This record gives sequence, C-alpha cells and structure tokens, in this order.
Amino acid sequence: MSRKTRHTHVSHERWLVSYADFITLLFAFFVVMFASSRQDHNKVKQVESSIREAFQSMGVFPAASAQSNLSSVVVPPAHSVPSEGDLEAMALAMEDLRNLQRRMERTLAPQIAHGTVTVNLGRTGLLISLSSAGFFQSGSAVPIASSMPALNQIGHAIATTPYDVRIEGHTDNVPIHNAQYSDNWELSTARATELTRLFIEADHVQPARLSAAGYAQYHPIASNLTEEGRSRNRRVDIIVLPTMQPTALPTREPPAVAERTLAKPNSAIMAFSDKSDPKQLQELLLRASHARVPSATMSSSRRIR
Repeated sequence: MSRKTRHTHVSHERWLVSYADFITLLFAFFVVMFASSRQDHNKVKQVESSIREAFQSMGVFPAASAQSNLSSVVVPPAHSVPSEGDLEAMALAMEDLRNLQRRMERTLAPQIAHGTVTVNLGRTGLLISLSSAGFFQSGSAVPIASSMPALNQIGHAIATTPYDVRIEGHTDNVPIHNAQYSDNWELSTARATELTRLFIEADHVQPARLSAAGYAQYHPIASNLTEEGRSRNRRVDIIVLPTMQPTALPTREPPAVAERTLAKPNSAIMAFSDKSDPKQLQELLLRASHARVPSATMSSSRRIR
C-alpha cells in the first residue's frame, strides 16, 4: 500500500508584511517632518511686511514689489540666513531713522528752506547734507559762528541714538592752496574732522560711534562745469548708518518716549557691517547677517572709493 505524499503549501506573499512595516515607518517619518516644519504664518507675514516697508522707504525695492513674496528672494547661504530677530532689529533701526529724519526736518526747517541743509533717507542710511556756503568760510575748516546752533542741534540728535555716524567732507574741482591746506584732500578731511571733534566735545557723542573721511572732489553730486553745480559739491555729509556697536539694540517705545530717545538700547546684541558701497550695504541689509562692526575712529584718512 503506497503512502500519500503530503504537499506543503508555500506562501509567496510574506513580502507584504515587510512592505507594510516599511510604509508605516515612512508615513510616521513624513508626519514628524511635516509637524516640525510648521511655522506661525501670521508672524512671518508681519515680519515680511515690516521689512518690505523699510526697504521701500530706502529705495531698495520698488513699490510694485509689494505684491511679491519673500519666498521669491534668492536665499543666501545657510550660515548667513538672517533670523526673524535679525530682520525685526533691522526694521526697527530703519523706523528709528525715519523718526530721526522727521525730527531733523522740523529742527532744521529754516536751513532746509534756505537750501543750506538737505535731509534724506536712502540706501546707506539717513543723509544730512550741509552746504559749505552755509557752514564754512571759503578755504576754511572752522564752522562760522552763525552755523553753530544748527550743528549743535544735529549733534544733540545724533547723541540720542545708538547708531554709527560717518562724516564725509567734499569739495569741488577748483584747486586750493593756502597757508593751511595744500589741496582739496586736506580741506575736505579737515572739515569732516572738525565736525567730528565738535560732536564729541560739545554734544558728547561717543567717539567710538564716529568716523571722519575726506573725499576732495572725487564724489560730486552735480556737474563741476557750472557755479551752481560746484556749490552743491562743496558740502559735508553726515550719514547716520543703520549700524551700531554690538552693545545696544533699538526697542519699540511709546511715541512720546521715542521722540525723546529715538531708540533706547536693551540687552539684545545686533551689529550690521558699515559698507561705504551702497550695493554692498544693500546686500548686507537684505541678508541681515552678523558681520564685524567697523572699528570707529576719529581718523583723518584720505580714502578713494
């Protein structure tokens, strides 16, 4: 009698168990990734709006960019991507400079009306431009007596802010040679240095926040072919930069307090690099990266940009 052979049934679907485990783990992984990437979109939109408003007031972005999104901006390398705190600090700095601009326009209204002072907020910061005709005798670096009240008002306003200030002397292209100065380099540098010293001694501006430079005739804002153009080129520019020493950060204050102090520092630390090239400063403001604060000196260097 022959024995029946038993045939064992072999399952070919055991791979489904491993596949199901893999799918389950993959699903859990993406759930965790999604949960960790969630952001407060309302807060992001508020920061975006503040930065766009600050850049538009500086002329960096045109008004049409109001419909754009920050996601359309090219993202810089990871090590220089600004945090929300950095962007907010930059927006607060520009808001303080706008407050300072309005204050200077009220304080210097007579000089502005006579055309001896202009106040503008641009890419490099708040520019207070002083016409040499209203503040200096020809060929002299000593401010005339009638200009001292306006200069002291400017110095006092600067002293109430935490921001760095660059003072630049400029001349026209007419050569100068007298007993004091051999050329326009020396005259422009002496005028910038004289105002720097005045702000330190009379208005008690911290010396570490100030720098002085002379550019002679090499940075004109008008043509030197006409007397009117040469008159515009003879100037001293006081630039309040959206940069500060790494010991203070502007904070939001009530309007009455903000008008008096403009930006009362708190314990946070923020520093933006002082770049003389507007394009470089524009890129820096866009990235809001932490950069080395320039060593502020009261130097009388002759720099050619």
